Amino acid sequence: MIDRDGIDRRLVDWLATAPDADESALTEVVRREVPLASSSEVGDMVHRALRRAAGLGAIAPLFEDPAISEIMINGPGPVWIDRGGELTMSGIEIESDDVHVLIDRIVSPLGLRVDRSSPIVDARLRDGSRVNIVVPPLAIDGPVVTIRRFRQGSLSLEAFGDPDVCDLLERLVVGRAAMVVVGGTGAGKTSLLNALGRHIPDHERVVTVEDTAELQFTGRHTVRLECRPSNSEGVGEVSMRDLVRNALRMRPDRIVVGETRGPETLDLLIALNTGHDGSLATCHANDPLAGLVRLETLALLGAGGLPAEAIRSQVLSSLDIVVHVARTRGGRAVTAVGEVCPNRLGIRQLWPRPDQPKWPVRPRVIEALG
Repeated sequence: MIDRDGIDRRLVDWLATAPDADESALTEVVRREVPLASSSEVGDMVHRALRRAAGLGAIAPLFEDPAISEIMINGPGPVWIDRGGELTMSGIEIESDDVHVLIDRIVSPLGLRVDRSSPIVDARLRDGSRVNIVVPPLAIDGPVVTIRRFRQGSLSLEAFGDPDVCDLLERLVVGRAAMVVVGGTGAGKTSLLNALGRHIPDHERVVTVEDTAELQFTGRHTVRLECRPSNSEGVGEVSMRDLVRNALRMRPDRIVVGETRGPETLDLLIALNTGHDGSLATCHANDPLAGLVRLETLALLGAGGLPAEAIRSQVLSSLDIVVHVARTRGGRAVTAVGEVCPNRLGIRQLWPRPDQPKWPVRPRVIEALG
């Protein structure tokens, strides 16, 4: 019986000493190691060793399937994937040594560190995919690696709903309504934000601020900013709040924040009240009203002692529209579009249309909807 794991390790070690070796040279090594192996077994071992020795190792084939949106490694063992909204095992098993090698290949080129003293790190792969890594002692059963695949090309609005809601959203964007997209994890908030961004007039200067760059706006005058984590010495961090504040000095027509989840929310709300209408953002929430409550709570984190009433006033005067997007059996879809009530923390439904609509009441929404 062939000790595949032992042979794989020896082949990877050999490749480390012969970085210029090609596939034929590795094939000769395999034939010497396992003289009784069939041609198909030799080819399989060669390709597996090449994958492990370069790039993302054993999980590299998963990046060839565009239907996979998430790759999850829960320590040594099976690799899980999200394909079309369904969690399944990929059929790939990964060893502990391979997980550590993979993590090192991800964080080392970025100057990041992940170890017992700094056990959580966020990173981005060359293709734009987002990576979250948690290692022991926080991850009890071994290092956990979660990769959110980067989608090449952005979806159109038509992918998120019927013509009525698409037309409504397009008019709101062109009309410079201040909008926030809410939804759960993996609901499609960033994808919808990309689709909305395609309808921003081409002459407008747009500054995007993201924790990890994912937005793919097509406008000619788009400036992209991305946060920077602290380096291995714990210095050099540039936060979302730093970038939102700096964006105000860059003469933006609109500011787009990939995801608000901290004190930068207050700076965004202030920006919306100082002439940067038409700006866009996302946040995690289960429905439009919950989105307003969450924005209020996040803004309080940066309030520095301001009373809650003042923060609520900022939320109500800054935002016009809240859009909720969710996973469905057919993919991802807009489930509700609501107008922010100007005098209380509430949502007035714009779509699906209520039986007796009493909207709109906000000037920017009236102008946007004509």
